[in-house]
Amino acid sequence: MCFDTFGTIVDWRTGIVRDVRAFTTAQGLQLDAERFADDWRGLYQPALESVRSGARPFATLDELHSESLLSILDSHNVNPDRFGPGVLRELNRSWHHLPAWPDSIPGLTALRSRYIIGPLSNGNTSLLVNMAKNTGLPWDVIIGSDVTRAYKPSPESYLRTAAFLDLEPGELMLVAAHNEDLDAAQRSGLATAFIPRSTEHGPHQTSDLSPTGAWDIASTSMTDLARQLGVGPP
Repeated sequence: MCFDTFGTIVDWRTGIVRDVRAFTTAQGLQLDAERFADDWRGLYQPALESVRSGARPFATLDELHSESLLSILDSHNVNPDRFGPGVLRELNRSWHHLPAWPDSIPGLTALRSRYIIGPLSNGNTSLLVNMAKNTGLPWDVIIGSDVTRAYKPSPESYLRTAAFLDLEPGELMLVAAHNEDLDAAQRSGLATAFIPRSTEHGPHQTSDLSPTGAWDIASTSMTDLARQLGVGPP
């Protein structure tokens, strides 16, 4: 079993807002941390698309996040040149220690008792390893996007992950809180399971509140998914 990570396993918005607030306090800045986090995440898909489209060579998510950070600082009227490289590198590493949703670790631990589990994420391997260590995610295996050299929802990201695990696509399930991710995985032949994360984008989220496709499993939480698969309490 493989899992989308940002938004499905970890609460990226809460973690980024937390670290941006700490950064602004330490640097004596006046920034709206929630808007900053949303703007930073808003450059995520455009940055990935620049690689997916072939407009630029492959770059890791850490590199893309770093480039986006410089752009967001500038758009918030903060000159990135005022900081030493170590300061911005540390802020960029906020993506390495995001908090898990409360049900993620209990659910993953239960699922791991029967299944091999790991992320199927756009994160690079070092990011995902650090996140697992910092957050306590009990992965069996970590295959980053720098290994598959592909970003979701490109079919290669799903198919190469299955191939690295010596599995046929249909033997691998993707668990995600994003219907578009599941749609791409399903079209690539993977089994699919949906978990809602209704506040991933904050209290006014309007997308991905419920499953929109014929996924193999629709669950209410990670622990509910474990129960449906026979490895959680009834």
